[in-house]
Amino acid sequence: MTITQLQYVLAVAEHKNFTLAAEKCFVTQPTLSMQIQKIEEELNILIFDRSKKPIQLTDIGQKIVNQAKNIVNEADRIKDIVEQQKGFIGGEFRLGIIPTIMPTLLPMFLNNFIKKYPKVKLLIEELNTDEIIVKLKNGHLDAAIAATPLEDEKIKEIVLYFEPFVAYIPEHHAVFEKQEIEVADLNINEILLLQDGHCFRDGILNLCKNGTDIDQNNFQIQSGSFETLIKLADEGLGTTLLPYLHTLDLKDSDKLKLRNFKEPKPAREVSLIYPKSELKMQIIDAIRSTIAGVVKGAIVFQNVQIISPLQKKQS
Repeated sequence: MTITQLQYVLAVAEHKNFTLAAEKCFVTQPTLSMQIQKIEEELNILIFDRSKKPIQLTDIGQKIVNQAKNIVNEADRIKDIVEQQKGFIGGEFRLGIIPTIMPTLLPMFLNNFIKKYPKVKLLIEELNTDEIIVKLKNGHLDAAIAATPLEDEKIKEIVLYFEPFVAYIPEHHAVFEKQEIEVADLNINEILLLQDGHCFRDGILNLCKNGTDIDQNNFQIQSGSFETLIKLADEGLGTTLLPYLHTLDLKDSDKLKLRNFKEPKPAREVSLIYPKSELKMQIIDAIRSTIAGVVKGAIVFQNVQIISPLQKKQS
């Protein structure tokens, strides 16, 4: 069997379709099918149950796929070792970033990075945390930037910075007169939230909810945009919480409505995350050092309380 044959097996296992797998591998469908048939004949087993739609792995096929992932990763590691030995920092690198970090952090470091490492071709994709975890494990991302800790044993995390939560309080609100606020000053049923799927939303719920359900009387608004939440708050429909870096670009008139929390400030932990296989570590280190260089002046908070980005299960 060959590495290429194993890559074809992994493609079919992922897409559950020979034609689509062939397209992703840039070969014809007959070529891919023939190579998979060869490995099945060599092993004298069936990896796929072709009678089912979509195609399913057989029991032994699932075990082979699990091992094939390890073999393909280790083959990639050989190339990686050679590149590191040569001191080469270049090639294609697939980076995922969650939506609540992408618009503020990416402009801060991207220009510096591409100037310093012109041989790296960054392929950047905006994804939510669940999508990132799946793509990291399937080998479709090399690394990602997300809120942590994720408590996943197959993923490693390098903390980049701590980003406090900042409250946006419109002038008509009773808390507006306070210079610093506490979590107890906020009513979860007044907080305008990002839509489901955003870990920043789950962080707010973990901070304020304390296991109680959100009261859906009158209305419930969830948006994918901080800008929308700010406008709704200005219309008297509630308050909202923002990540600290997002507040830096607000208009001066809107900055007057920001209120910091008393120390220890609730904050999210932002990390560079990557698979335990640790491929392309030279590029991961390059991204980490570049980001560290640009955020150290913007993020200076130390006395913080890290709020989990994971959705708490109701007991």
